[in-house]
Amino acid sequence: MPRLFWDHAGHGEPLVLLHGIGSTHADFTALRPALDDRYAVFAPDLPGQGASPAVTGVPSVAALADAIEADLDDLGLHRVHLVGNSLGGRIALELAARGRALSVVAIAPSGLGLPPERLYEGALLGGTRMVLRSSRRLIEPASRSRWGRTVLLTGLRSMPWRASRPEALALRDGIAGAGDFWRLLWHAVLSDVPTDLRIPDIPVVLAQGTADVLAGGQTPRFRVLIPTARFTPLFGAGHAPQSDRPAAILALVDGAVAAARAAGTRSAPEPLGAVRGAPRGD
Repeated sequence: MPRLFWDHAGHGEPLVLLHGIGSTHADFTALRPALDDRYAVFAPDLPGQGASPAVTGVPSVAALADAIEADLDDLGLHRVHLVGNSLGGRIALELAARGRALSVVAIAPSGLGLPPERLYEGALLGGTRMVLRSSRRLIEPASRSRWGRTVLLTGLRSMPWRASRPEALALRDGIAGAGDFWRLLWHAVLSDVPTDLRIPDIPVVLAQGTADVLAGGQTPRFRVLIPTARFTPLFGAGHAPQSDRPAAILALVDGAVAAARAAGTRSAPEPLGAVRGAPRGD
């Protein structure tokens, strides 16, 4: 039985969506209708966020990847297509290095920020946590209007008025409500420095919004560790651009999956285990 909360919908090749720190699986709401039509989509709340329990011990990237990997085993999924944003992108690359990926689309993965960039990122995320934590009861009413969602998601989206209510509410259950936020921020984001990402010969796409005000220019630096990866800018998009440029992201996912198919990579069968949470669209 999986330990984490997973939202599941669709049929076909398995696709796992990994959100960033301070959010939940709902951060991918804008992409889900199209992805659910094409793939068997599995979207967890990362450990210590949303409805998922925290890991025991230090919540490092390796520990978070261990938790995802254990649940993939319970679900009967050996190798999957991975899409991750921010911390989720970093975890996706870690899982790929462990041989669990068919393809990877990593959007603004964390881990290669310079010291001043890490200080800025920590201050921005920490300050946002304190503000939203103190006004958590206001997030739900604010999520009902376009103006409220714009206020809540400015800094993460370049076009926050396009975001849906579930995307805004993800902040309530993620950055405002996550009991393990500070440990995750320190151990999984600010202290994390990937040094060994020997990823098998699979399609790896690195993407970052050109209007990303949180992560600086760290995404292209991953090409030093992953020389076979392809970098694609998402023009006009923010740090978490799922509703800024959904069509562009879908094209990247479909392209990576098609490349994996062309290379003859075999996908896992339909999952064998039970999924916690409320499956959608089945």
